[in-house]
Amino acid sequence: MSPKRYTFVLIAAAMLSCMVSAEQPAAHTSAVVDNDFVQKQFGSTCALIGVEPLKADLDGDGVEDIVIPARCKNPMMDQAEDGFVVVDPYNSFFGYGNPKVTTQFASEDPDRRGYSLLIIHGAGADAWHSATPKAKFMVVNLPFKNVIVKKMMVKKNKKPLMGIFAEETGGDQATSVTFWDGKKYRYQPLGASME
Repeated sequence: MSPKRYTFVLIAAAMLSCMVSAEQPAAHTSAVVDNDFVQKQFGSTCALIGVEPLKADLDGDGVEDIVIPARCKNPMMDQAEDGFVVVDPYNSFFGYGNPKVTTQFASEDPDRRGYSLLIIHGAGADAWHSATPKAKFMVVNLPFKNVIVKKMMVKKNKKPLMGIFAEETGGDQATSVTFWDGKKYRYQPLGASME
């Protein structure tokens, strides 16, 4: 083979290789949960608080969801623009959970004012980091120090559900669980410490 022909074959092979790799879809990468991600999903008034996000199938559809502990200064401001629903299952349990009113309540601990759980119900292969997730919720007024996700049994369900268990603030070291009942998030106090 002549040197010119050899060079032509190498260039053609390199071009073909580039075209083939360009046509293949990019490898699936996991989204990074940082303040940019949180603010893109829930608005500019939200920021991470240093508690690790939790991943689990919260709504029982077989697709991974995420719970992100964060601080949101004005929960109601960005919900229409960013497509999430502000919910207050904690105050709903105690009688009145309208977040338009309850987000104005003063926190027992001023350092924890605005603490929220940001929940994204995943959709499709990209799950919770899909460009169009199934649903997004901001759970407000839950007085948590720490949260974990674990399976739980609910009387009317025959199979276990995933619940968000919280170690609550306050001197009594109470725990609670917040779970998706198929229509909305519900709060249930449990009493004893998680330790």
